[in-house]
Amino acid sequence: MAPFYFKAISVNYKQAGLAVREKLSLSERETKTLLHQLKDILGISEALVLSTCNRTEIYYLSEKDYFSSIIHLLCQIKNITNPAEYHKYFISFNQTHQAVEYLFRVSIGLESQVIGDLQISNQVKKAYQWTADENMAGPFLHRLLHTIFFTNKRVVQETAFRDGAASVSYAAVELTEELCHSIIEPKVLVVGLGEIGADVARNFKASERFAEITVMNRTFATAQQIAQECGFRACAFERLWQEVEKADVIISSMSLPSPLFDSESVQKLNFAFKYFIDLSVPRSVAREVEELPGVLVYDIDHINIRTSEALERRKSAIPQVESIVNQAIQEFLDWSREMIFSPTIQKLKSALEQIRQEEISKYLKRMDTEEAQKIDMITKNIMQKIIKLPVLQLKAACKRGEAETLVDVLNDLFNLESVKEHKH
Repeated sequence: MAPFYFKAISVNYKQAGLAVREKLSLSERETKTLLHQLKDILGISEALVLSTCNRTEIYYLSEKDYFSSIIHLLCQIKNITNPAEYHKYFISFNQTHQAVEYLFRVSIGLESQVIGDLQISNQVKKAYQWTADENMAGPFLHRLLHTIFFTNKRVVQETAFRDGAASVSYAAVELTEELCHSIIEPKVLVVGLGEIGADVARNFKASERFAEITVMNRTFATAQQIAQECGFRACAFERLWQEVEKADVIISSMSLPSPLFDSESVQKLNFAFKYFIDLSVPRSVAREVEELPGVLVYDIDHINIRTSEALERRKSAIPQVESIVNQAIQEFLDWSREMIFSPTIQKLKSALEQIRQEEISKYLKRMDTEEAQKIDMITKNIMQKIIKLPVLQLKAACKRGEAETLVDVLNDLFNLESVKEHKH
């Protein structure tokens, strides 16, 4: 087996602004098209394509560096005619250990814009599913991704890295869930679908707590798009007050010169209790609304306190998370090195088995069935003990990075190349 050569290229929020990332973002159909092209055009047998709002990344197994070729294919899919101009936004990882470590860090949330991002793990799982659908995951990627998922479980169970909501949009959803804890079939209205409002809506996708989530925007087409993406209900902005009256929680991120929700309009509504979560600066819910009976208002300062506390807990957990991740990376790299040399062990076993069979066959005619079974068992046990030491030595040599020398010695001692020829 040839050594594993694992590489990665990435465009992410650290290198590129939102406008560039949007141009290079891939849908499921585009992701699968790219996977096909990596296989058919570049001859890559194992690859993973991860595309989120913060990053588009291609991980692949190949001895060759396909940095330019992959960017060219990606730009072709996105109808970008000047791929060379996009090279500057990409970073590459050409050493196996670098690419493996980077995928671990991305998947766990150590490289996320919001540290410990809860979504990234599911996004990686989805990317892995698409890779498997297209038969682009082999032994290396299967083992790597399952190791990452297991490591992620350890991080969740053993650290505070995923505790609390560390982004405004997550915190708004978390607070809404708390507020609706005792409400039967709660209804939520999200007003304003700019960057924050759209993030809030998308974060509601993972929650099954609510009977109805309605999205609303001045541009109705935007509301329809988000509603379709998330499986929610879109409503025209002209129906604002009818929808406010129906909703238990109203989340607003409308940036306007004066508040959208004034005391007089809210007072006219028929309700027993209502929550407003105001994510706007300046405020979109007037201060006087807080004084109305049955109304509770949470503003951006309240949300920021929640996110700051969660962020501090997550940051303090980073050393513990990195320790867990580094241990998993080392174990995975040890496995990958052992996999490279496992054919040598198999050939050594075959060589010894061939000798054993040849020697036993000389005496079988003189033995009865019981004697033959005893001899078979004894010689097998001897063979297993003989092979145990080279296997242990080879594993130790793998960890030291000296396995090639030992493989050469074993090949010469037992003439293993001829065993390969004999088997074929």
